[in-house]
Amino acid sequence: MQQKYRSHSRHHRIAGVNQPRVPLLALTLALLGAAAGASAADNSAAVQGGTLIYLEQQAHTTLYPPAGGFYPNGGILNQITDKLTYQNPQTLAIEPWIAESWTSNDDKTQYTFKIRPGVTFSDGTPLDANAVAKNFDTYGLGDKEHHLPVSEVINNYDHSEVIDPLTVKFVFKQSSPGFLQGTATIGSGLVSLGTLAQSFDALGDARHIIGSGPFVVSGETLGREVDLSARPDYRWGPKNLQQQGRANLDGIKYLITPEDSVRIGALLAGQADFIRQVQAYDEKQATDQRFVIYAAPTRGVNDGISFRPDNPLVADVRVRQALLHATNGKQIVDTLFSPHYPQATSVIAAPAAGYVNLADKLTFDPQLAKKLLDDAGWAPGADGVRQKDGRPLALAIYESPPQPQNKEVLQLVAQQWKQVGVRLNILAGDAGSKIADSLDPLKTPVNVVEVGRADPDVIKSQFYPANRDALLQKGGLSSKTTTFSDEKLNALLVAISAEVDGQKRLRLAGEAQRYLLEQAYVIPIFEEPQVFAGAPYLKGVSFEAVGRPSFYGAWLEKH
Repeated sequence: MQQKYRSHSRHHRIAGVNQPRVPLLALTLALLGAAAGASAADNSAAVQGGTLIYLEQQAHTTLYPPAGGFYPNGGILNQITDKLTYQNPQTLAIEPWIAESWTSNDDKTQYTFKIRPGVTFSDGTPLDANAVAKNFDTYGLGDKEHHLPVSEVINNYDHSEVIDPLTVKFVFKQSSPGFLQGTATIGSGLVSLGTLAQSFDALGDARHIIGSGPFVVSGETLGREVDLSARPDYRWGPKNLQQQGRANLDGIKYLITPEDSVRIGALLAGQADFIRQVQAYDEKQATDQRFVIYAAPTRGVNDGISFRPDNPLVADVRVRQALLHATNGKQIVDTLFSPHYPQATSVIAAPAAGYVNLADKLTFDPQLAKKLLDDAGWAPGADGVRQKDGRPLALAIYESPPQPQNKEVLQLVAQQWKQVGVRLNILAGDAGSKIADSLDPLKTPVNVVEVGRADPDVIKSQFYPANRDALLQKGGLSSKTTTFSDEKLNALLVAISAEVDGQKRLRLAGEAQRYLLEQAYVIPIFEEPQVFAGAPYLKGVSFEAVGRPSFYGAWLEKH
């Protein structure tokens, strides 16, 4: 029998962006109280009711589902949208959800889905074959009128066909073996026809998003707070989950709290229930007080640095190789991170589909780095910075606030590169010029990379010109690129997206990883998890395959 939980007044104490630091004495007393009261049994019956207070580091930008790769976006979308299929986060198998069943032809150019009957969006409109078709037509082809871009998880899409009210077929121009897994990703969240009629900019307002998920948006203060309420008539969770009815929680309150110390302090003081982006140096104080650390893997391209070879400073592969061997990933991980952040041993993380251990190509060897730079004609200058033809080997990079301790990571990289005569200038991640400069290889010859997806297509997502275009190839995202493109790499990436033989597809993923490191296009540093912390009385939190939380089954134990 479910118990009712009454939310406490502490749910209204967080002031949001300008939250003051928790005084040390008050925090210490709160820690002692939290530790004393954290011994409740984990196998208690689920409690219904209560509002979860979730402190998020950054505000969402847009809730157009294909933009859900940005974790603040995905953290909301995962509560308010359902997916056609469900990827089991333990086995990575694709299981039924809104689709009861599916078939495909041998060459993976056609997929047919049978839709679960009785599902509706929160505005009462049906989630039927027509709605599913319109969602994927938009995600697969884009919508120029409403400025809705193509999803990076859908390749070779041609069109949909509505066979009957609960059957839809998708047709592709060429093989698309990753499509089935793509239907389970955050970028394929299903939204109402009315939502798809909105512009990309309008979808920055969470109140404009109508999904079929277990929660609905009930309020928003732009840039500061988003409120979700449980949908009382929800009854279509992923088929293999025990829970099928409404969520246990009454609601979720997202408060944007940029300062790391404020988020962890509020959690430990009992003013919040769950926080994202727990820094490694804060993990111990949380676990010492019996708070729970969740380190969910992202199973994708590792956190690292990529080059833009259209810039003459990094056009020579010997320069890129030198900087790869001048980078000491172990020192970075040992200095800044916990065991939840393994040192990278390839382009993608060890739990990722298609991973190949290439640690032998990532050795830290400053003497080799110096020789490569000498061979490339870069001679040590009077100030210690190498020069060639009167030009210093000085590179600029913008820090990336979504990545954990990215400024500190880049500062260590800069110190390491300085030892071989290369200057790395680190630019503020909130600079107004960042967006434009990041598309100009002359201004940003190096860039921070990382993307999560539990499918080999994640390599294409990061490096293909029509996707995230990390290398800024000609014909890709940047109009500033003049000559650089790598047709061999691009052919490998396209082949990954189109190979229907599973083992061959994994081998192609391995080839792509080897080639990226042989060309030193990227320097992988560490496997990035999404690290959260939760109160000891918060139960039932789960995570999708690449680390976004789901609160469908979560509940607040009486405390």
